Amino acid sequence: MILYFTATGNSLYAAKKLDSELLSIPQELKKKNRHYKADKIGVVCPLFEFEIPPMVKDFIAGSEFETSYFYLIVTFGMHHGGVAVRTQEFLSSIGKKADYINTVIMHDNAIIVFDMDEQRKIEDTKRVEEHLAQIKADIDARTHYIQPSPQGESDFYNGYIHYREQAGPMYSFPLYQVNEKCVGCGTCSRICPRGCIRIEDKRPVYDYTDCINCMACIQACPAKAIKFASVQEPNPEARYRNVHISLQELIEANRQ
Repeated sequence: MILYFTATGNSLYAAKKLDSELLSIPQELKKKNRHYKADKIGVVCPLFEFEIPPMVKDFIAGSEFETSYFYLIVTFGMHHGGVAVRTQEFLSSIGKKADYINTVIMHDNAIIVFDMDEQRKIEDTKRVEEHLAQIKADIDARTHYIQPSPQGESDFYNGYIHYREQAGPMYSFPLYQVNEKCVGCGTCSRICPRGCIRIEDKRPVYDYTDCINCMACIQACPAKAIKFASVQEPNPEARYRNVHISLQELIEANRQ
């Protein structure tokens, strides 16, 4: 069994490669009593600012996992910053632990920082299939492993934290603005995993109270009508969704 969260499809694609019984974390969060029982239970999610997403932490903290093998896989695009070690520390703080925590490098979909078209050009160099196959072999063999944090990753993470302390957050709310290209299709409201968007008079209206900046809405907009309000994107016309995952799959996973 795998419980997953995905915004652009990378983590769902990874989950599909690792198991066939998949449950969406945004959907499971609607349940008051969350108890999961399986021989092996995994959590697959993306890296958010060098941590697993707050929503995923809340899900894990409020759920019971009855299993003899618990693992987490974190998808990322450039640096993982030693997230596996910090994730095990988080689990320990809530009285849980993982038998296996690893990361897999995939397309970097942080459109605040990267040009999606340029990222596509280097996607093949990341050897995604090879890495996922090795992770699956590890899980099938019940390998016990917590990915260490090499010095370079620790230095990158510490540099990021220092930058944040000096410069503040990379973004602020209101996060998005919607331009005249909007066709009122409602894709953004259906794909938001936190229910932050409603459609009024055929236009999206944002309530940022629960927004986690997953960027699902801006990435999925078919008209590219959603832009960042206060951040200059490297390429405002380039968007990303994992080619193996359909838009409908993302909507079904995240719809509130």
